[in-house]
Amino acid sequence: MRLYLASTSPARLATLRAVGVEPVLLSSGVDEEAVAAAAAPLDGPQLVQLLARAKAEAVVGTSEFDGFILGGDSAFELDGQLFGKPHLPEVARDRWRAQRGRTGLLHSGHWLIDHRGGVLGDAVGGVSTAAVTFASDITDDEIDAYVATGEPLQVAGAFTIDSLGAPLISRIDGDPHAVVGLSVSLVRTLLMQFGVPWHSLWNRQPQH
Repeated sequence: MRLYLASTSPARLATLRAVGVEPVLLSSGVDEEAVAAAAAPLDGPQLVQLLARAKAEAVVGTSEFDGFILGGDSAFELDGQLFGKPHLPEVARDRWRAQRGRTGLLHSGHWLIDHRGGVLGDAVGGVSTAAVTFASDITDDEIDAYVATGEPLQVAGAFTIDSLGAPLISRIDGDPHAVVGLSVSLVRTLLMQFGVPWHSLWNRQPQH
């Protein structure tokens, strides 16, 4: 059983590889900001679910599929405000100064389309949310050094838990894979709705 990932996120790819799945990577080309603006206003879970669905549906018809297509999207919520990718260093820097010592919510949406046998079937979706608490003693120098790496510019909330940003996070409450952007436990649950066991996706040996 093949899994087609409608995302070019290195973190999502690494997460799947770590649990024995080598997906077929596809770029959806979805303009996330345009889709979000057209649908506003939405809360965090609604927004990431909408964008995950848009990404998965965007690749349908672009290739021959025999398996499941998975779209994903993430957004960080702090004080009721949603934050996507900062893109600019100054934006990332301001966000980190505002969120140090605070707790926010990382929402990750998933949309799974059944396309087994080359036939478009049903689709299901779900959202996984985790609470992220940042260390209170993060210095401005640490923030500047982290932003200078470029890593936080292209990730929701301007942070990662699986790379350079990990030491700046003091606590995760909820599914840690939600923070990475792809909850493998939720994807397993979505697959079960089609009567498909998770292990049917295994096609690689995890690296230890």
